[in-house]
Amino acid sequence: MGLKLPEILLIFAALLLLFGGSRLPQLGSSLGSALRNFKRGFSSDDDKDEASDKKPGTLSASTSVDKDVAAAKSPSHNA
Repeated sequence: MGLKLPEILLIFAALLLLFGGSRLPQLGSSLGSALRNFKRGFSSDDDKDEASDKKPGTLSASTSVDKDVAAAKSPSHNA
């Protein structure tokens, strides 16, 4: 009852038409990383303890977002 060869080829042809040949490797790698993150979310508590020891990345230290949030919270403009 699973997918057979003609069905797999039809799905691949539709993906090729929709995304083009240059975007398919990017789509595959992003799908793979999404599956890895999904599996990591359901892993045991031991893995979560090890992940909590990691240092925060550079994305959390963004200064422009902090300035925008601070500007939005300031009561300097009353409408």
